[in-house]
Amino acid sequence: MTTDPAPDVPTLQALLRRDGYAFLGGDAMRRLLEDGGALDDWPAFAASWDDLAPDAYLAARGRQRRRRHAVFAAGAAGPVRREPRQPHYQSLDYNPLQGGIERWFEPILPAVAEGATLRRILAFGRDFFGALAPATRRWRVEVHQFRIEARAGAAGEPTPEGVHRDGVDYVLVLLVDRANIERGTTTIHRPDGGLLGSFTLARPLDAALVDDARVCHGVTPVVPHDPQRPAHRDVLVVTYRAEATAGEPPAGQGSTA
Repeated sequence: MTTDPAPDVPTLQALLRRDGYAFLGGDAMRRLLEDGGALDDWPAFAASWDDLAPDAYLAARGRQRRRRHAVFAAGAAGPVRREPRQPHYQSLDYNPLQGGIERWFEPILPAVAEGATLRRILAFGRDFFGALAPATRRWRVEVHQFRIEARAGAAGEPTPEGVHRDGVDYVLVLLVDRANIERGTTTIHRPDGGLLGSFTLARPLDAALVDDARVCHGVTPVVPHDPQRPAHRDVLVVTYRAEATAGEPPAGQGSTA
């Protein structure tokens, strides 16, 4: 579902409740983020994608993906706290390509993790999704910086596992940069595979907000516009999973696999 140019937060939340996903253009997303604080370090934040490490877990398949990863903990309110370095894990139910193993990625750099832009994004997501799951008192938040590279004769695959769910409650995807790239269309599907909608993240801060318990998502391969020049697609993916506090079951809306 494509929103109007400047929807407010309640409108977006209503779309997510109705459809399981929403697309938001970059200008509108920036306004929503800046309602809670300026993105003072955006240039440095975006430039940090030039320092991502290769995804060694895809090396054998020749796929050009670079990434960094970090885990945060968030209460229903208050500061978002970075957790010690830990692996990213998905079960085979959600990731048949790379599930069932602990994947250790290079950590997000401290300057990025503590910077105004990322902190504002994390808090926005916590508050936005928290209103949809008001019983949730604690969130596990995983942050992924991705760069997908493409070259002549070798398309880049933003979702090598295909159309999938992440096994969390909610997902926020933000475009950071596209350079010399064509395609890269995000598709949203029902669990039975039926197509619900599609859109392309094309401008900085174009955003997809996804209820991961209700819908699946994927991204079509990207190819270079000019095969003689470097080409990449940079995105930030932030996942939110409700965690139980001592003595109570999870309060979120989706899977905790």
